[in-house]
Amino acid sequence: MSSSPSREGATVRVAILTISDGVSAGWREDTSGDRIDAWARERGYGLADRRVVPDEAPVIEATLREWSDQGVADIVVTTGGTGIASRDVTPEATAAVLQRPVPGIAEWIRAAGLEKTPYAALSRGLAGIRVRTLIVNLPGSPSGVADGLSVLSDVVDHAAELLRGEACHGPEAGGE
Repeated sequence: MSSSPSREGATVRVAILTISDGVSAGWREDTSGDRIDAWARERGYGLADRRVVPDEAPVIEATLREWSDQGVADIVVTTGGTGIASRDVTPEATAAVLQRPVPGIAEWIRAAGLEKTPYAALSRGLAGIRVRTLIVNLPGSPSGVADGLSVLSDVVDHAAELLRGEACHGPEAGGE
């Protein structure tokens, strides 16, 4: 196994996974994916990959594994499939690939959404780590994505630095 080149000072690499039967079938536009793409570009992040898949757990799992295991992205942002409808399987697919959960991000995203709509309580999105990639589930609605991105804007740079080994935390860094 060879070591990868240092990414110190590198831009954050974002991969976007839209999970939607309607978008994958071509009868609905990917407005939520577009919103994530615009957010990433506004922040100067690199777009590592972008795909649309149907609400099918094996396909979601395979894509998340591929991007994480191959080091394609520092953060994978999914949109869609986080609700309580029978076809909403994104949290289950994500849980199947995560190695370490980061529940605070998902809780914060739900809390941000609850400030605007009670329906945010129905979101089951997760966040966590696989290898050195942060995976975050956002709702499929553009407003839910906006709420989630407002949260991610505050933590994604530091998370990417930590995952790449470029930053430390603990008593020497003023943290716990």
